[in-house]
Amino acid sequence: MPAASAQGGSIEQTFASSLTSVPAEPLAVSGAFYVPVYSSVSMAQGKLRADFSVTLSVHNASETRPLVLKRIAYFDTAGKMVESYLKAPIALKPFSTIEVFIPTSDVRGGTGANFVVNFAATGEIAEPVVEALMVGGVGAGHYAFISQGRPIRLVGKN
Repeated sequence: MPAASAQGGSIEQTFASSLTSVPAEPLAVSGAFYVPVYSSVSMAQGKLRADFSVTLSVHNASETRPLVLKRIAYFDTAGKMVESYLKAPIALKPFSTIEVFIPTSDVRGGTGANFVVNFAATGEIAEPVVEALMVGGVGAGHYAFISQGRPIRLVGKN
């Protein structure tokens, strides 16, 4: 299945078979994930840069409830938003997945890029699985690695 990208079609078009209508009921549950990604990595003591493609995947881990995605935003190393991938909330069918693809040639994110994914549901739901796959190479070497999304939680108050 092709991925949505800055150069390609929208998530709504590309993943129409993974989507359902956004529930009319109030969204009683919400959360967010932070996903560190690496569109570029410094190598050889900063003298060489390896560029990577990035595929962000958002999986609805619920077998019964739709997962509403309210925001998918891509940020660069300085924390500036590079791109927002949703014009309006979308709902993933149970066990379905959507992806956002950043090609190797798109190095706008830099070495400290990240995604923020905001989600909601009408009630108790299995926690979504949000992760990114980076793939790239330097010379004859090829590399692939995964970065798992982390729930955004407030800390510091006892």
